[in-house]
Amino acid sequence: MSGTATDPGTSRTRSWWGWGYTDAHPADAECVEMGALLPGTLARPLPIPRVADLSVGRPGVTPPPSLAHLVTADPEARASHAMGKAYRDVIRALRGRPGRIPDLVARPTGDQDVADLLDWAGEHAVAVVPFGGGSSVVGGVEYRGDAHRAVLSLDLTSMDQVVEIDTVGRSALIQAGALGPVLEGQLRPHGLTLRHFPQSFEFSTLGGWLATRAGGHYATVRTHIDDFVQSLRVVTPAGTGTSWRLPGSGAGPSPDRLFLGSEGTLGVITEAWMRLQERPRYKASASVAFTDLHRALDAVRALAQSDLAPANCRLLDPGEALLSGASHDGSSVLVLGFESATSPVDDRLATALDMARAHGGTGEAPKAERDIPADEAVSAWRSAFLRMPYLRDGLARMGAVVETFETAATWDRIPALIDAVRTEVGAAARKATGHEATINCRLTHVYPDGAAPYFTVAVGGRPGDEVAVWDDIKAAATDVLHRHRATITHHHAVGRDHRPGYDLQRPAPFALALRATKNALDPHGILNPGVLLD
Repeated sequence: MSGTATDPGTSRTRSWWGWGYTDAHPADAECVEMGALLPGTLARPLPIPRVADLSVGRPGVTPPPSLAHLVTADPEARASHAMGKAYRDVIRALRGRPGRIPDLVARPTGDQDVADLLDWAGEHAVAVVPFGGGSSVVGGVEYRGDAHRAVLSLDLTSMDQVVEIDTVGRSALIQAGALGPVLEGQLRPHGLTLRHFPQSFEFSTLGGWLATRAGGHYATVRTHIDDFVQSLRVVTPAGTGTSWRLPGSGAGPSPDRLFLGSEGTLGVITEAWMRLQERPRYKASASVAFTDLHRALDAVRALAQSDLAPANCRLLDPGEALLSGASHDGSSVLVLGFESATSPVDDRLATALDMARAHGGTGEAPKAERDIPADEAVSAWRSAFLRMPYLRDGLARMGAVVETFETAATWDRIPALIDAVRTEVGAAARKATGHEATINCRLTHVYPDGAAPYFTVAVGGRPGDEVAVWDDIKAAATDVLHRHRATITHHHAVGRDHRPGYDLQRPAPFALALRATKNALDPHGILNPGVLLD
């Protein structure tokens, strides 16, 4: 079989090896057409991989009868939980080398199930990898190594309910396994929304967002899932704990901050009280073109340092604008959007456009919107944004190497950082493949003191050796980020792929504290081994 489970409420099948739905993947002819744009790609696409062709061995461990109803050894379920959705994962699946396939997949339905599974795993040296939607692009949901007797993928998607809504405090208690559409579908009848829409929204869960400190819908102010957390409940091998629901607190280090971004290494987040919002009634958006990228950066900085707080403030460099269809004349494009549940936003957008024009931008007069974008450039960008992961998989089938990485740095470092990535990562790609790489950049989130650049690297690979090329490019990118004091990740998490950069970035005393915490909460070392620390 080439797919995995069918999503609840739809007839669409999720891909076990690639991004999203099987029916949305590019056809062979489209793959060939894309591959022709990059020298060094294959003449025809690699075939869609089948689970039946994998070597899925017998499980190395058997659960006790008391847990058997929660666990499956089905080969397709195991294969679909073996990796995330990074380029590295996709190409390994296409080449029939998906790595260590978990021995079992467990689907708990409540806290007690999670606790019982952790107790059993600890007693039998079984590694436990928490799993939500499986959309990790940093090696966060796979097991690497052989230090454990067996591997259990702990799939939380059966725990997907909005348990309680506090309309007075405008917050909700939500189970961690709720996928984005499932979560929003339960909030919609109440006129409320979490309003957190990462690119992986359809295929990721609340628990995954929390465990990875995911970036979401807002380009300014409330950029991360952290901003919406009121309280967490976490099950660890050492016990279960719930933080208090509070609007704010100065009582020592925050217990929530300990588990936000912990990526399943310290405990399993099972539910959270999340701050909600009324659904927006007023929206307006527009695009602005710039012939000078550096002036565009100045315009974005001015907007970020104003009190306008646009919901969307994404700057696309000329390559990114061309790829998304937002521009075809070599311009950089700034995509702006405002929204509100209480008052019209047209004046705020008009002011933002005036500021952009003062820095050399050109754009049409804004148009109010409700459900449709205001102009063709905005519409094109949105469509391309959602389609891009599917196109990446199509290029992977052609043997191309398509790497993305994101970061954040202060404004004084941003121009030099972008230039260094183009030069040094481009040189690394050329050395590894013999071909020139296409390197595009966009700003996804902006702050008064800095911004988050997101880079895409595409190059014809060495067919059959794509993972090694990917590793070379990733190493070069990590080195550039470290030298420019840019974070190893702004919103994709650390996982296993970003460990080298994270080890360089974190202070040594903090590393000591993190290891001590790991030992205290997970004494048998079973939770997602190799992520964040050894």
